[in-house]
Amino acid sequence: MPQLINIALSQYGVTEIVGKEHNPIVLNYFKEIGHTWVTTDETAWCSAFINWVALKAKVERSNKLTARSWLQVGTEIKEPKLNDVVVFWRSKKSSWKGHVGLFISYSEDKKYIYVLGGNQSNQVNIKKYPVYRLLGFRRLSATNS
Repeated sequence: MPQLINIALSQYGVTEIVGKEHNPIVLNYFKEIGHTWVTTDETAWCSAFINWVALKAKVERSNKLTARSWLQVGTEIKEPKLNDVVVFWRSKKSSWKGHVGLFISYSEDKKYIYVLGGNQSNQVNIKKYPVYRLLGFRRLSATNS
């Protein structure tokens, strides 16, 4: 099974374009996963990016644009490894809002999780998120398609 992390890293640095222009690479993530109605890179795209990476890796996908949809995909795990999906809450824990990316590692003090994902400060990069915002980790399995 191809490594999700390697596919995601191949996109490192892809960034939204501020203003009326839109990055065709970001729009292509939406197009390739079947959300062709999206015409702006200002549409939240963290889940679109992980769906695109999963499509390329031929593993399970949420097929949805909400980060929390990933809590229903794959197998729930407690001890994450490189390539596992990580889901966080945004705004407040009870909100529908969230963020999804790929687990890289914990910080030395275990207070942060380093995540490779899309739409992190409007680009594909590695960023740290506080552990207290964690909703869960998921391990994806290969699909037949």
